Amino acid sequence: MYNYFDKMNPMVRDYFNILSEEFPDFLYDYINTDRMLKQDNISVSCGTYYSNMFDNLWYSSLDHSIGVALITWNFTHDKKQTLAGLFHDISTPVFKHSIDFMNGDSETQESTEDLTKDMILNSKEIMDLLKRDNIDIDEVCDYHIYSICDNDIPKLSADRLEYTLSNGLGIIKKIWNLDDIKRIYNNICIVKNEDKIDEMCFKDKDIAEEFVKGMSELSLLYMDDKRRFSMEFLAHTIKLMIEDNIITIENLYNLSEDEVINKIKNCDKNNISNSFKIWQEGIDVNTSDNYVEDKYNVKVNGKKRYIDPLVIDNNQINRISSISSNSYNNINKVLDYSFDRYVYMDFDFDNKDKILIKK
Repeated sequence: MYNYFDKMNPMVRDYFNILSEEFPDFLYDYINTDRMLKQDNISVSCGTYYSNMFDNLWYSSLDHSIGVALITWNFTHDKKQTLAGLFHDISTPVFKHSIDFMNGDSETQESTEDLTKDMILNSKEIMDLLKRDNIDIDEVCDYHIYSICDNDIPKLSADRLEYTLSNGLGIIKKIWNLDDIKRIYNNICIVKNEDKIDEMCFKDKDIAEEFVKGMSELSLLYMDDKRRFSMEFLAHTIKLMIEDNIITIENLYNLSEDEVINKIKNCDKNNISNSFKIWQEGIDVNTSDNYVEDKYNVKVNGKKRYIDPLVIDNNQINRISSISSNSYNNINKVLDYSFDRYVYMDFDFDNKDKILIKK
């Protein structure tokens, strides 16, 4: 394989330096294991990186996982929690959450997480490192047990904070620069929330409002018509190829996205290669209140990702939506988003019934 740090994007390096002034030494060996490096060939964009409809920058699933680990380390200095953050996406397949769509899990997008422990167990490198560090696998294979790593929507966690900051740095949309991220990040502290559990909290109302405004812009993009269409299209494509024994479930975890895309481009069944080319070169999608005959139609719900962070205001701790009408309105733009329309493009898969769309 290779050393992750030898090919690291300078912007990502500067961003990581904000998340943690110290890069803990123990992370280096874990990051450079074969199993973790496979995540470096998967984009956080869920496959949308490969279409002209999107202006995404490359940011890998491994980049995201390291970011989560550094945030966790910065606020906890706990090795086990930090490793749980690093491993939380180790079972991510190619095209990331598009495979959740394939599994019928478009709204929670957690269907692949059950494989996390198996992925760690099946990596001799990682298991040897855990043994070296005297860490039990059950202490690092489920980041949900650590409230700083992960918690229930709409709370702020390392996972949600990382993908919001990095996506706003330009991975999805340029909302902030590095100085903005440093200012936002340095305004966060840890408090006990309403459930008496540790949670990240903003020290200043105006910073919390700025964060929520950017978060809502990104959240609308995560579930807009183009992105939902693309994720469902990729899910459908992979499903057809699995049914025709062109690709296997295992391939989704052991091949890179480029390797899977080459298989798609060379697939002459069910109009797959031609449809993929149209999607790659397309610049927009169409919408309709009704099913459109002889087109590829998608009508599917997405996950409403939003954050209602805690903030200290007048020496009291509250959710920002309860004290800021701007934040309340921005959050509700996300919650009120409708998935009722059909989204379509001018192609179809040959010789297959539409497996997820009914008239």
